[in-house]
Amino acid sequence: MEDYRKKLMVRPGEKLKLKQIDPGYKGHHESNETAAHDLAHHCAALGRLQTLLYAEKKRSVLIVLQALDAGGKDGTVNHVLGVLNPQGARVVGFKKPTEEELAHDFLWRVHPHTPRRGEVAVFNRSHYEDVLVTRVHKIINRPIWEERYKRIREFEATLAENGTKIMKFFLHISKEEQLDRFGARLDDPGRNWKISESDYGEREFWDDYVSAFEDALSATSVKHAPWYVIPSNHKWFRNLAVSQIIADTMEEMAMSYPPPAVDLAEIRRKYHAEMRHQKARH
Repeated sequence: MEDYRKKLMVRPGEKLKLKQIDPGYKGHHESNETAAHDLAHHCAALGRLQTLLYAEKKRSVLIVLQALDAGGKDGTVNHVLGVLNPQGARVVGFKKPTEEELAHDFLWRVHPHTPRRGEVAVFNRSHYEDVLVTRVHKIINRPIWEERYKRIREFEATLAENGTKIMKFFLHISKEEQLDRFGARLDDPGRNWKISESDYGEREFWDDYVSAFEDALSATSVKHAPWYVIPSNHKWFRNLAVSQIIADTMEEMAMSYPPPAVDLAEIRRKYHAEMRHQKARH
């Protein structure tokens, strides 16, 4: 099985060039059908590992999803992270800041949503919006976005030092694939609600967004908070790669169940006494 962590990670210190990464890449699998077994294996592992994380309550996991419009963030949440138990998982989306949020520093609105010990938090869009959209639309200039890269690195380092395992995914699709997905939304009444006026307007800034993503990912991919560029033209490959990376990373956390908080011998005595009492009644 190919190790997608090694293949798809943005190497710390290297300059990312998205044009060198094929968004249609699909590994050694040829179709959804041939990949289904591996995907099921990774998703089962995710469910088991989340239970360990929740029980141990020593560490947490933060998953960041970023993409251009129609890149597949919601699909990844549904088809990969949908296996997580809602008692120990949260999905948070960061869209246009409110007036209250704009009155504070750009990370102010993010802090309350970081995962507590034992929890998985998924950011469907994230604090990176403030070095992407704001840059493309010239709301901030180079000195500001470079200062924000520094602030983001410090923010994520603090989370890591406090036991949060961070994984960040850029879902990489082609411009042609984006247009095809826009068309599919038009033809599907169940997805018409996803259509927005900005879909086609933002396409005019495609190259600017690519440059912004390249710089942001290059500046903030570090060992304790790596970025992965996930080829996502094939939705099934996106799901496979993301599920493998998360499962393998959590496996390496070497988590374990805590010892019981009760006297098991005494609990067994009570259980067997109750069983005898129940049988005697029948």
